Amino acid sequence: MPLLARTIQTPLHFDVRRGAVADLARILADGRISAGGDVAVVVGPGLGEQVVNLIRPNLGSADVYTTAGGTLDAALELAAKLRARNYDAVVGIGGGTTIDTAKYAANRWGLPMISVATSLANDGIGSPVASLINDGIKGSYGVHIPFGVIVDLDFVDNGSERVNRGGIGDVISNISALADWELAREVRGEPVDGLAASLARMGAEAMLSMPGDMSDDAFVTVLAESLISSGLAMAVCGSSRPASGGCHEIMHAIDSLFPGTGSHGELAGLGALFCTFLRGDERRFAQMADCLARHQLPRLPEDVGLTGEQFVEAVSFAPRTRPDRYTILEHLAMAPAQISGKVAEYAEAIADR
Repeated sequence: MPLLARTIQTPLHFDVRRGAVADLARILADGRISAGGDVAVVVGPGLGEQVVNLIRPNLGSADVYTTAGGTLDAALELAAKLRARNYDAVVGIGGGTTIDTAKYAANRWGLPMISVATSLANDGIGSPVASLINDGIKGSYGVHIPFGVIVDLDFVDNGSERVNRGGIGDVISNISALADWELAREVRGEPVDGLAASLARMGAEAMLSMPGDMSDDAFVTVLAESLISSGLAMAVCGSSRPASGGCHEIMHAIDSLFPGTGSHGELAGLGALFCTFLRGDERRFAQMADCLARHQLPRLPEDVGLTGEQFVEAVSFAPRTRPDRYTILEHLAMAPAQISGKVAEYAEAIADR
């Protein structure tokens, strides 16, 4: 008998609004996650006291742990602390680094994890992937998808606008990642999951044309939902393929070779625009270049403090960050001199816009 349906893991609870952190106890109870508030709350160093003051009145049974660094060692250290008592769930509150650390630690003991995002830097807020640094190199670790994804727009509003704008770059990079996936299907016969591709594409298309900016609640809500949708796309196909192609290979290469250069989303957007240029897709290139410019996101290597030579080095190194992935970078297999020529042409194309 043919398979007529499939089961997909998704979060049980979604909530994008203002005041979500202060309402955390009710959300946990209503979602049948924790009626008594016996949870481990994980926060970053910058949010600790503010979060504690908000949740203590209604989550008196919660233990609060502070984590920093976004390393595999920090996640393992947190996991060891979670054995202190029997928790109903782990609640990670903060940016991508804090949430990924909490995801990995919760996954070690099979605990439900609730992702409470206070920034919109990347699509990790609702994905089954934890990005952590190990021996100086950022790697991706498969984890259970969060049981709940909550975005508190009050915290997003009070956070760094540059960090939040980075999420726009991460979302629109899906356009490039999906083009790479199609290329892998054409050249290598790699299967493409249509549902995963659709989920990844919808948010990206919305960001390309959505009016407004980070000061507009409607725009920020769509950005948050697009990031969540991107995470769901990864859960559907069981890998980061629908949201990670040559764009993220370049991002990971820059992270490894020139750490601290730019945020995840900024570098993903830059990498996506360059990869789209390499494909010769003029319509998409124009759309993405205009979107990045509109939101003051990097389009050139110098926008993130890189020289042209450094960017060439990163693009040359990029395929080594994901040896199993076929993208436009692997397809073209350019030598450094060829990459240098393309980077010069790319800069001219940006200058003409």
